[in-house]
Amino acid sequence: MGCERRLFLTAALLAVFLCSDAITGGREAEAHSRPYMASLQVADGGRMKHECGGFLVADQWVMSAAHCFLSGSDGRKVVLGAHSLSEPEDSKQTFDIVEVFSHPDFSTSNYDNDIALVKLDRPIVASDAVKSLKFQRDQGADPDTDQEVNTAGWGSLNNLGSRPDKLQELVIAVMNRVRCGRSDYYGKKFTKNMLCAASTRSDTCDGDSGGPLLYNGLAVGITSNGGKKCGSSRKPGLYTTISHYSQWIDKTMTQ
Repeated sequence: MGCERRLFLTAALLAVFLCSDAITGGREAEAHSRPYMASLQVADGGRMKHECGGFLVADQWVMSAAHCFLSGSDGRKVVLGAHSLSEPEDSKQTFDIVEVFSHPDFSTSNYDNDIALVKLDRPIVASDAVKSLKFQRDQGADPDTDQEVNTAGWGSLNNLGSRPDKLQELVIAVMNRVRCGRSDYYGKKFTKNMLCAASTRSDTCDGDSGGPLLYNGLAVGITSNGGKKCGSSRKPGLYTTISHYSQWIDKTMTQ
């Protein structure tokens, strides 16, 4: 086989891999158009590195995923008002974490009850780039199958781990619950506290965990599995259904 033909086949195989298992449906968000977005960062040598997403729900509270804090909150900070992770922006506000409240029934085996509330060291200074997001209460209507939802994050752009510097956003659709619970999808790991959503070659990925899933302008879900095989048709993104936790949220945020 000639060198030219081998190069062509290699390029073709790489293209198939990227197109079948990568986030291809996202786009860069308009700067600061999602002022509730939080970047949860961890110390990495002499700098801070984005690890998970989150979203501001009150002046001193960020909602995120419990699995983002399996190793605790030491050395972590919360950045609000960011569009670019690396560029200096006057809109950025950086906070220490006073305490993380993960749901007491969070399961590491299937990520059931994957919700956490992060208390910041001080209230935010509200601005056009930093505002809280309302979330679905237990009396609200969650999205049905095939309804469009949207999300955002600084997570990986593909399964090779390429990370964006600027916030990306994505429109996807809620998938049928029976389908997501099939043995060739998630099986018994898919619980009543989750919803799954994706579209062809469009999905959340590693690093998007903790970010919000929005429906009609409200946060209805929290990115939970932020996939290890992003964009796979049999492993759509899983999201924690926020409306199932109204009482726990209210009780926790009084602390």
